[in-house]
Amino acid sequence: MSFKITDIIPHKVKTGITRIPNIKNIIAITSGKGGVGKSTTAFNIAIALKEIGLKVGLLDADIYGPSVPTLVGEKYFKPEVSDNCFIPLEKYGIRILSFGFLIDEKQPAIWRGAIVNKALNQLLFDTKWGELDILIIDMPPGTGDIHLTMCQKMPITAVVTITTPQDIALVDVSKSVAMYNKMGIPCLGIVENMSMHVCSNCGHNEPIFGELGGEILAKEFNLEVLAKLPLNIQIRNAGDTGQSIIDVNPAIAKIYTELVTKMLENLHKLPKDYSAKIGKVSVLK
Repeated sequence: MSFKITDIIPHKVKTGITRIPNIKNIIAITSGKGGVGKSTTAFNIAIALKEIGLKVGLLDADIYGPSVPTLVGEKYFKPEVSDNCFIPLEKYGIRILSFGFLIDEKQPAIWRGAIVNKALNQLLFDTKWGELDILIIDMPPGTGDIHLTMCQKMPITAVVTITTPQDIALVDVSKSVAMYNKMGIPCLGIVENMSMHVCSNCGHNEPIFGELGGEILAKEFNLEVLAKLPLNIQIRNAGDTGQSIIDVNPAIAKIYTELVTKMLENLHKLPKDYSAKIGKVSVLK
């Protein structure tokens, strides 16, 4: 490894979009398919990044189905507002904000796209995130208006794409990767979730959702498979009860550490943004 994974510097975003000064990089966790474990993976990626020593934030951008309040065990948290900005929840050493913190748990967000985009803009830009090395955004599934607006207006450095092995997921997930390619936002790699089931009695591995799905997708887009995550009841229990996977199963937590290490290695290869170091240039007459 040619760099320390804790030495994070800002990387370039799309031309015409200004980075948020106190956030070095924004990485969106994406998938064109719902139900592939994207939110759980986003949360555990944030946990793993914090554990290796980074300053991390987590933004739940799924307005219609926010999962982060359940994942972090804070369904009834209501963020305070200071200077017209939200104060995020701080838990597990991570700064966390979700639209689910702003509405009742059973209240649906029956909103059109324009209102959703405005809400997401406020959650990102009108929040006191503090100094962050990485802000993880848990994106909603799909490739619609919300995603296009976020790509065009928000300083997203890169994405990580979540899939499951079966063909029915790959069809939709491949469209998501293609969309971000067209929008000029690089993908750091593929995470194959629910890759195999490990029997808790005998330890036998069974690929109940099929095999090689992540590899097929990675090969199609010339990407790396960052990790193959097991279908494991402890991951599910941790998410349902608001616990960190590190506290529940350190062995599985190690897989997430290996995942984020590869993710940061690929981030390091992207063009850097040195504008903050250059400062303002004054012209002498």
